[in-house]
Amino acid sequence: MKLRSVDFETTDKPERRQKGTPVGLCEIGFTDVDGVTGSVSQPYSAFVNCGVPITPEARGIHHISDEDVAEAITPDAALALLLEGMMPGDIFVAHNAQFEKSFFSGGVFPWICTLQCARHLWPDAPGHSNQTLRYWLGVDEQFQWPEHAMPPHRAGPDSYVTAHILSKMVKDKHPSALIQLTNTPILMKAVPFGTHEGKPWEEMEIGYLRWCLDPQRTFRADQKEMILHTARHWLNKLTMSGTPFA
Repeated sequence: MKLRSVDFETTDKPERRQKGTPVGLCEIGFTDVDGVTGSVSQPYSAFVNCGVPITPEARGIHHISDEDVAEAITPDAALALLLEGMMPGDIFVAHNAQFEKSFFSGGVFPWICTLQCARHLWPDAPGHSNQTLRYWLGVDEQFQWPEHAMPPHRAGPDSYVTAHILSKMVKDKHPSALIQLTNTPILMKAVPFGTHEGKPWEEMEIGYLRWCLDPQRTFRADQKEMILHTARHWLNKLTMSGTPFA
């Protein structure tokens, strides 16, 4: 079983597509992991010319220029490369898979999100970005080709780092269990915003939980699902137990 860790760099923020701004790929990268042994391959990366100018904000993250991608492959060719060598039973992987899936569905292959899995498996980590987990887990010690892990915010190196985080996971959890964790909502321990920031969700009263669940309420996009799931979980427990805090 092959687990293919993929990473994309883009011409702009993906969410701007929802406002009508063209956003495309400017680099793809992938690294394969053996789903049984956890062994990690060398990464592969390629520039992509999607015909959309790269914004200064995007360049400030990955430092890829329009000149870099001028003679690069097309997006269709790039996505075809991602499918090359994939066999039945293989799995695509990404750190925050929702981002990569917004550009590439993965065809018939399922996905593992190492960000979602890390939040389940290591809730007490100081952070769950792939670079924070890289140093917290000490995965640099496992790099066979350390030069391929740099620089960060480039598709090949980021896929290589994510692959090593994934390798740690598959030594404890079967890939099928990681797929299940990927699709299981996160139950947050502490409130991440406002006057109650840092306080345990289990201490919140019914009125506050209902406030959180008001459809008019807005939250950070990367926290919204977790906040709503957690608030709903504790509201259900409190209302079913007959709590006096109304």
